[in-house]
Amino acid sequence: MLVAWGPLGILLLSILDSSGVPVAGVFDALLILLAVKSPATGWLCAAMAVAGSTTGNMMLFWTARKSGGRLAAAPPPGTRAARFRGWFKTYGLVTVFIPALVPIPMPLKLFVVSAGVLGTAPVEFGGVVLIARVLRYFGEVWLGIQLGADSAVFLKTHVWHFTAAAVLLFALLYGFLRWRGGPSRSADRTI
Repeated sequence: MLVAWGPLGILLLSILDSSGVPVAGVFDALLILLAVKSPATGWLCAAMAVAGSTTGNMMLFWTARKSGGRLAAAPPPGTRAARFRGWFKTYGLVTVFIPALVPIPMPLKLFVVSAGVLGTAPVEFGGVVLIARVLRYFGEVWLGIQLGADSAVFLKTHVWHFTAAAVLLFALLYGFLRWRGGPSRSADRTI
């Protein structure tokens, strides 16, 4: 049914998927299928996927932020919770960027909720998700248009390459942040 809806189906499905309703694995395949079926509307489908996914992730982020309550309070220094909070304020957006970018199952929702509860600036969070989703969804549409029906086979046969690339990208971003000198000045800022 959603294939028949085209870009509107992509928009609705991406909002659902990103706001917490699990539809793992189906969404990326559907986006590629629509690009293969109709290359002319593939780019519109990618734009709808980016808009819907960013909207859904922001909905989940704000829900976590508003309902974080007691979890949002700073934990006692030296505890595991305090160390996690410090680590997430320094490197947390990297853990949001990688699963938002890579089309293999990774726990993005856990990090979206963590970002909301731990007070990540909404503009920074939204920007990271937007950049990752633009790269991912427009890349998938490009792949669908270039390879046609062979796109799914390409993704399945190269899943380990994508995994290795994600690990390498995480290591590079993590290293860059450590080299830069730790937490950003804006990590403590909330909007």
